[in-house]
Amino acid sequence: MAESLRTSGVRQRLIQPENEDPEWDPSLPYGGKVYLARKKKPDPLYVRIIEAMVVIGTLLFALYAYYYFDHLHFHVTYAYGWLGYPQAQHQVGQRYLHGKGVDKHEGKAMEWFKKASDQGHPHASYNLAIGHMKGYKTGLKPGESHQLIAHAASKGVKEAHRVLNEVCARGGCKH
Repeated sequence: MAESLRTSGVRQRLIQPENEDPEWDPSLPYGGKVYLARKKKPDPLYVRIIEAMVVIGTLLFALYAYYYFDHLHFHVTYAYGWLGYPQAQHQVGQRYLHGKGVDKHEGKAMEWFKKASDQGHPHASYNLAIGHMKGYKTGLKPGESHQLIAHAASKGVKEAHRVLNEVCARGGCKH
């Protein structure tokens, strides 16, 4: 059985089911029957456990980041330094040199300054040269500290200008 409705000048054809459904109403806008939404099934237990673990883990990480920020910052910076970013390598050297977020270790600081200096980082070059002049093991050859300080001065490191004019001019950068 077919019925026709005229809606805003357009003819629509609605087909009534052949089994003569008593709930069929041709006056409804999207056909003759409306389906109600089904009740959502609750999540299984394992999904609830995973959600709870994620929330607890996030809260614990937030607490850790709040109370141990320097330690967390060191490890994030260390990861970037390990990937080869010269600014991060310089920061890792600074943190080792001053013992911020990690135990103080001048030898490791000089290693990280050397890595950053090899990539042309001016502040790392300056720190490596000063460390060499202070007697830390840097692996620099005689006269290399003068070159590093000159490089840092050419890149605008103010301390390097002062050291270049006061210390290196008197021969203090030769060893």
